[in-house]
Amino acid sequence: MTVAAEQGGQEERRIAAFAARASFEATRLEDGDIEALRASFSDRTRVYLSAVPRRPLAAQIETAVRLAAAGFEPVPHIPARSLTSAAELDRHLGVLTERAGVRRVLVIGGDPVAPAGPFFAALEVIESGLLQARGIVEAGIAGYPEGHPRLERAVLERATAAKLEAAAGTGLAVHIVTQFCFSAPAILAFVGRLRDHGIDVPVRAGLAGPTTLSGLMRFARLCGVSASAQGLVRHTGLARQLFGMVTPDTVLRPLAEAGYAGIAPHIFPFGGLATAARWAGAAAAGRFTLDRDGGFTVAPP
Repeated sequence: MTVAAEQGGQEERRIAAFAARASFEATRLEDGDIEALRASFSDRTRVYLSAVPRRPLAAQIETAVRLAAAGFEPVPHIPARSLTSAAELDRHLGVLTERAGVRRVLVIGGDPVAPAGPFFAALEVIESGLLQARGIVEAGIAGYPEGHPRLERAVLERATAAKLEAAAGTGLAVHIVTQFCFSAPAILAFVGRLRDHGIDVPVRAGLAGPTTLSGLMRFARLCGVSASAQGLVRHTGLARQLFGMVTPDTVLRPLAEAGYAGIAPHIFPFGGLATAARWAGAAAAGRFTLDRDGGFTVAPP
């Protein structure tokens, strides 16, 4: 084997190992989602359950129960500003832990500008002690590699430090889940800043899963990252196609190659959870071909 061939094999193994650590986002389960996950990912793979303002928070429960019964780990979003009371939060956590065995949650401020109850920010949920009282052992918090549309970086960094301090004071482990991002350098710079500040918690780097170009741009506009999305699709060769869909290979590959400890991909399945699971599963199984544009193309199932 030549040196070049051996190096190529090592790179492919790093990509596959990185993809195998993926977690996923979901709102509801469609037909075939659980089967697609089972086909490619191990038990206890995390599936984060988003909280949609127009859907009742209790809608998470049945999805969490189904995922847990199938062997996966449901990680519900807890949107601070959508909670009407501490009692509502306590009841919701109680059902999630008792019926679905939930032990991790993602605590976010949420979409509403004004709070529906006593919680304005994720920090206040963490400080309430209700998570720990219901047996939650770890909380995810949000990260923004490309910045926040309304908050300056210094404000975000202070908020992150405060949440980490509050969690540490109550024995709650923490990890960071980032907004989906189209720039590997932005993600790596974000992780580098965390490490420079002595923050070594695990980071799940948000990637936009396979979707159509129009769908990608729509979600990017909604989430305030349309500029980087436009840069992605303008760059020659970066729009990889899987059944006519744009895929995140040109972001995932450099993240895997960087070799940062404690980073894993977190896939937002804008084109559907089953499609995202099949794409990430093909990458995890090594069924892909590297290309010269910094990405890779997976083999169809």
